[in-house]
Amino acid sequence: MSAAQRLAAIDELPARDLIAFTEGTLRALVDVMNNETTLLRTGHFRAATELTAEKTRLAQDYVVYSRAVQRQIERLKREAPDDIGLLKLGHDRLATQMAENLKVIATAKAVTEDLLTSVARQVATANRPKTYGAGGQVAAPGTASGGIAVNRAL
Repeated sequence: MSAAQRLAAIDELPARDLIAFTEGTLRALVDVMNNETTLLRTGHFRAATELTAEKTRLAQDYVVYSRAVQRQIERLKREAPDDIGLLKLGHDRLATQMAENLKVIATAKAVTEDLLTSVARQVATANRPKTYGAGGQVAAPGTASGGIAVNRAL
């Protein structure tokens, strides 16, 4: 089945079904993001990254369904006006959860960068020569320390 055929099939779903699929995907996405936020807050970074694939899949599905809702909005308003309101509430929950999730991700990134900077400084200090130079002064710190390697996958 081609992409165009899949989109046409989604557009042809009964109004309540299209809204239900969209709302269910939206609810699952909010739940995954909430779990990720909780794991990041508690410092379980590896466990949080394990949710990435599911979060990505749900976000992609949500985009497909929400675009179908946008294309079919007039029909949906006629056939299932009450259900549209529920979908709007779900979208508001997603926006709130996304804002919280992004805030926690930014905080985790800042903490990680501060920690890495601190470790790099400590490594540089530990590698500084502890001898006197020709003028009787402690030798100036070298410009090259051993350095550290960082995997920035997160």
